[in-house]
Amino acid sequence: MHEISSVAVFCGSRLGVDPTFADAARELGQGLANARIRLVYGGGKTGMMGALADAVLEAGGTVLGVIPDFLTRLEVAHPDVTEMVITDTMHSRKTRMAEEADAFVTFPGGLGTMDETMEIVTWRQLRLHDKPIFICDVAGSAAPFLSAMDGIIAQGFAPAESRSLYTVVRGVPALLGALGHASRGTGVTAARL
Repeated sequence: MHEISSVAVFCGSRLGVDPTFADAARELGQGLANARIRLVYGGGKTGMMGALADAVLEAGGTVLGVIPDFLTRLEVAHPDVTEMVITDTMHSRKTRMAEEADAFVTFPGGLGTMDETMEIVTWRQLRLHDKPIFICDVAGSAAPFLSAMDGIIAQGFAPAESRSLYTVVRGVPALLGALGHASRGTGVTAARL
């Protein structure tokens, strides 16, 4: 078993309406840095992404940002990350993040976060990787994803076992504990993506 040393976090470019979300981003950032786990994220300096990256950096951690060229202006690329990778498309962004991560975390966010989460869960279902996926519920933020999954299963488009593709954790302390006990799965097979 190999411990988790790099985590891709999918989260919003906005802060959302509940201040608990930003507090959780800062708590996660500090926790990742303290655990010496590298953050891999979408590369923005605004919203949840910015709060998370800033907290990792302030605590002395390492941050890899991955952002498509056209979003460097919309999401405003973070100027202070340890390393920034500029990709040509959204798909190549997600592929690079998947290649760089030992595990995945979904945090509060919007449509992009939902898209990234669904895609990485789908890739696991298709056996393109076997890396742990954690859905971190912060003040009810996981409800839209979990509701969508329940609906897909209830309508017969996925088996109930699909819920085993990810683990739901309540809050940052539970997430950090789960990351500490998780081990890296098999890598992403980029040639098949």
